[in-house]
Amino acid sequence: MADAKTELLPGTLDLLILKTLALRPQHGFGIGQRIQQVSRDVFQVNQGSLYPALHRLEQRGWIASEWSESENNRRAKFYSLTRAGRRRLEEEKRNWVQVSAAIARILEAV
Repeated sequence: MADAKTELLPGTLDLLILKTLALRPQHGFGIGQRIQQVSRDVFQVNQGSLYPALHRLEQRGWIASEWSESENNRRAKFYSLTRAGRRRLEEEKRNWVQVSAAIARILEAV
């Protein structure tokens, strides 16, 4: 899952990748950097988790990839969200809101 400070819950890496790619296509390293940046260094996704997740999402048809030049003129595989991926992201967001609200209710119960 994630290295360092906080371990990601199972399945959340997929959600974070889909959300990151909803903003714009990115290469794998950029996806990991963006997740780390937006989480304010709480999540640091290692390559051993990121690339298998990208492969799995591509196999499911939720993301697509193509080779292109990166910002530093290196050949890199860029990933983008597919239409099916956008639908899946919306489903995952709804599920996350339900689950996180239920957990919050349990934690706040007296």
